[in-house]
Amino acid sequence: MTAQTYSISQLAAEFGITPRALRFYEDRGLLKPARSGQNRVYSAADRARLAIILRGKSVGFTLEEIRELLDLDQLEGLKTQMREAHRRLEQRIDDLKQRRKDIDAAIDELKAGCEWLETKLADKEPPEELKRSARAFEALAKARLESDLATMGSN
Repeated sequence: MTAQTYSISQLAAEFGITPRALRFYEDRGLLKPARSGQNRVYSAADRARLAIILRGKSVGFTLEEIRELLDLDQLEGLKTQMREAHRRLEQRIDDLKQRRKDIDAAIDELKAGCEWLETKLADKEPPEELKRSARAFEALAKARLESDLATMGSN
């Protein structure tokens, strides 16, 4: 039985990436395809490594972190490999949860800013609660108003 192999164009098409991306991962030592003359020949193991690389990138791992995950097979014992992979994945989950909190906070600030601007555009005074939640926009508006008044006063 012959082992399944893939060309660079086959893997690129299957994973929706460019051949250049595959060469980039090879240059970074993440993939090590065999050669047949000038052609790269990817094994099933290379295909699996590529799937891990792309999955790792999609959840925010750096290429160095992905390399470390791929190199876990050099550790002694399957349980040790699995524990280390689990630890790293849990850390990534914690990092992503914190990012989500930060993004949610930024979205809330932007929404408050939009609401503040809508109120100002309607020539109304925003309520105090909205002013507090949109404090950056209020401070910017006050600074611009003071600057405009100072410019008008010097003319």
